[in-house]
Amino acid sequence: MLRHMREHAKYFYVLFVIVILSFIFWGVGRVGQDESNNQQLAKIGDRTITVEEYWRAYERMADLYRSVYPDDFDPEAMNLKGIVLDKLVEDELLLVAARKAGITVTDSELQESIVNNPNFQSNGLFDKRVYENTLRLNRINPALYEESKREELLRDKMRHLIEGTVELSPDEEEALSGGDKSLASLRDSLLDTKRAQAVRAFLNGIKATVPITINQQLISSS
Repeated sequence: MLRHMREHAKYFYVLFVIVILSFIFWGVGRVGQDESNNQQLAKIGDRTITVEEYWRAYERMADLYRSVYPDDFDPEAMNLKGIVLDKLVEDELLLVAARKAGITVTDSELQESIVNNPNFQSNGLFDKRVYENTLRLNRINPALYEESKREELLRDKMRHLIEGTVELSPDEEEALSGGDKSLASLRDSLLDTKRAQAVRAFLNGIKATVPITINQQLISSS
């Protein structure tokens, strides 16, 4: 199973990003209103991750893996707790880096992302009533949703900025040039790999400059 996961690492990375970016909107996972859920699990610079936020993300990722491996789902073997925590910390690091770099998301960019969301559309067009009712049914405050969406867009901008520095070498371009579809697929795969490595290297570098504290015990016994 683990070998199969490694072979499909890119597939899982894409789905993981989708899960992490959407968990705030799509409601609470297994946690309730216990005050312990509001405890600070991690602090990254001036950013925090609560226990509740962590379990929301965890349950979404668990659902994903459970659907892929209905007979072999083993969160401990997958180190699912660690994967989720690492990804949440990395998302916060991207926000810290974006703000240090002076990157912003305009109101028009935020509005465009919301009106183009199919969940808020009726007959292919944005419907304010659908938007408000959807948020209300999911017990989401519109201001909080828009704040989380703005942060999502900010992370995307920072990630794209890093990825934009990556290019294939002249030898790689030459070896993978031509009209052959398989070569084009290999080229895209290699470029995606190098971009992911660039983001990883950037995050590893910024970790040394941002104070990070994690209370692992809050999730280790759950």
